Amino acid sequence: MKLGKAFLLGTALALVGDLAAAQPMQISPPAVQPPADAPAKPKKDKPSAAKQPTLRKSIAEPARPKAVPAPSTPSAYAPENPLPAPFAAPEKQAAPANAQVAPTNTPTNTKTSALQPQTPANGQADLAYGAYQRGYYLAAFQEATRRASDGDPVAMTLLGDLYSNGYGIAKDEKKALAWFSLAADRNDRQAIFALAMAKFAGRGTARDLPEAAALLDKAAKLGHVAAAYNLALLYLEGQQVPQDIARAAALLRSAADAGSPEAQYALATLYKEGNGVPKDPAAAAKLLAAATRAGNQAAEVEYAIALFNGTGVAKDEAAAAALFRKAALRGSTVAQNRLARILATGRGLPADPAAAVKWHTIAKAGGESDIFMENYMQKMKDSDRAAGENAARLWLAHARPNS
Repeated sequence: MKLGKAFLLGTALALVGDLAAAQPMQISPPAVQPPADAPAKPKKDKPSAAKQPTLRKSIAEPARPKAVPAPSTPSAYAPENPLPAPFAAPEKQAAPANAQVAPTNTPTNTKTSALQPQTPANGQADLAYGAYQRGYYLAAFQEATRRASDGDPVAMTLLGDLYSNGYGIAKDEKKALAWFSLAADRNDRQAIFALAMAKFAGRGTARDLPEAAALLDKAAKLGHVAAAYNLALLYLEGQQVPQDIARAAALLRSAADAGSPEAQYALATLYKEGNGVPKDPAAAAKLLAAATRAGNQAAEVEYAIALFNGTGVAKDEAAAAALFRKAALRGSTVAQNRLARILATGRGLPADPAAAVKWHTIAKAGGESDIFMENYMQKMKDSDRAAGENAARLWLAHARPNS
């Protein structure tokens, strides 16, 4: 099994017999200078050709890449061979010809915004973070600058974030790195994580993967959820650290328990495959359900597959169809394909040939081919096929009807 990469890690479907015999669906304010003890500016490097780290893949993907499994903001994995059934696991989609692929040994989530609330060193309410949350970046900058001059690492991290993202002030990766470094020296876990992401991407500093991995480990030990998730991906892939699926599972468990939907999805994949943990479809389904509630689309599609097949959860084709439709409307080609099959067969929703053609045509335009649906279209009324293809054209022209 290989984990797809949205930090790191991803057949032709053939119809065998009729649906009854089909196998289950697998389916700029004033500039501020860092304090005198701020680290010296690193030498100016040539911009790194490396893209921001990406952990991708989806647990529902079958074809699996040759490297070792691993999910960051990574995601999930790829099963093995495709099932010869209308509701087989989704294929891995080919990337567009002009797509830029991130390195496979770095995490995806390198943006340093979306800080979590922290308690300032003086234990009082964090006025700077409150202003930041409401979008009052200049006020946040001024308050954080005042506190940082008193040695407050939480304020230093906030300044780093403001500089890194150009919120309210001119973007300056070097100053961001200086503030993150000061806060990291004071053991601020968010600053340590931000430094790790900067070193993975070579942003504001030379790219240094071993150091980035070490920083992730340090931040994870201090309880940083995203650090634990990204570190798990490295252990899954065996990049910068020895491959250790059990260690990856433990890290994913800590991040999943803390509410990370990406970690919940990735851990569900491990339980589904019995990789690094005992095979447990019920545990996998429970994690997929949690990630689905948190809005993780890959988990939503995979949970719909579990519901449709009754894998680790009570079988409910109608609930599965509702999830497929929701994900299809949000642009998931796998969900669009599964919704087309459901509408073609009348399982979970009333049969609707024209709607089936519509969703199949949309999915096909997105790279999700399907021999079953192609054969289905050959046997239907010309009027239904024409209606479906016309509806698909409207969708693909960005006039997306809610049906």
